[in-house]
Amino acid sequence: MAKAIHSMIRVLDEQRSLAFYEKAFGLTVAERLAFEGFTLLYLSNPESEFELELTVNHGRTEPYVLGDGYGHIALSVEDLEAEHARFEALGLDPTPLKELKLEGTPPARFFFVQDPDGYKIEVLQRGGRYK
Repeated sequence: MAKAIHSMIRVLDEQRSLAFYEKAFGLTVAERLAFEGFTLLYLSNPESEFELELTVNHGRTEPYVLGDGYGHIALSVEDLEAEHARFEALGLDPTPLKELKLEGTPPARFFFVQDPDGYKIEVLQRGGRYK
C-alpha cells in the first residue's frame, strides 16, 4: 500500500512562508536541503507524519501563477471556533466559518485561509472522515 508523505508547493519568500506556517499551524522545519538553484524545506508538527514541502527557487522574483488547477491543502483541528478566533487575532484573515450539509447532516465545518503566496488552506473541524 502507498502512504502519503508530503505535498509540495513553490514559495517566493522563504522567511515569510516559514513565519506564516509556524504561526498558523505550528509547522516547523523538519529538514532543510539546499541545492544549487533551489532549496527544499520539509515542514511538520507532532500531530502528523505528513509533511508540507516548500520549494524555494533561488533568484525567483516574480510571484507564481497558481492558475485554476490548484485546489487546497486541508488540516483538521480540535476546536474550529477557537482556531478561527486565533487566526483572526493573528491578522491571518480567515474566511467566515462555513458548514456543508448533505441530506440534513453536516459532514464538514470549516474555514479557509491563504498563505503569503496565495495558496488556499482549508481548516476543518476534526471528526468523522476528517481525523
